[in-house]
Amino acid sequence: MAELTKLQGAIDSQGERAVSRQTVYVYETAVRLWHWINALAITVLGVTGYLIGSPLPSMPGEASAYYVMGYIRFAHFSAGYVLAIGFLFRLYWAFVGNRYSKQIFVPPVWSKLWRWGLVYELKWYLFLVKDPKKYIGHNPLGHAAMSSFVVVLIFMICTGFALYSQGTGNDSWQFALFGWVFSIWPNAQDVHTWHHLGMWSIVIFAIIHVYAAIREDILSRQSTISSIVSGERVFRDDFRH
Repeated sequence: MAELTKLQGAIDSQGERAVSRQTVYVYETAVRLWHWINALAITVLGVTGYLIGSPLPSMPGEASAYYVMGYIRFAHFSAGYVLAIGFLFRLYWAFVGNRYSKQIFVPPVWSKLWRWGLVYELKWYLFLVKDPKKYIGHNPLGHAAMSSFVVVLIFMICTGFALYSQGTGNDSWQFALFGWVFSIWPNAQDVHTWHHLGMWSIVIFAIIHVYAAIREDILSRQSTISSIVSGERVFRDDFRH
């Protein structure tokens, strides 16, 4: 007992911190699986899409002996199907999952409190304010960013399948569902260009997304990275003895 009292006194004198934790289950298994499968599909799409837009140098010898670009295109198309099917599943889960599963689809722009939070979070990320606000789901800025990402994702799926329909033909279901894209951009090269720009916007989003997640985990005292693995958002409050 004396040793325990002595140890407690040493801790008090050194000002060491204790941590109080509160845990809330936010991201369901289906949402977490979609996140990581989606991330993998986007990575494959980004790499193969870049190579399709900027092909590798020609190889010497008979063309029949090589199928490099064919494999690259196959990987791109396969990842595109995974992305599209995963998005439909994610849309379905927004209706059957918990309240946080539908958050990225419906930004409450009509809410004055949400708009205030959007401005505050922007100031927080720009280091203009010192005190972070804590949210169980996405904070308003992250909410707006994820909703914008969904719009870009829909755009990429529509333009991607429209371009794919050029190979499957005008009598294919791809053209029946996505051929309307060519009524907006009759020149297929314009669709290629916009699809390519969409890829770069996703790359930029991914970089900012990873940075913001790491920054929040460190500075705002709430778990962000681990929550998309475990599903639990942990809020940490430090206090000194």
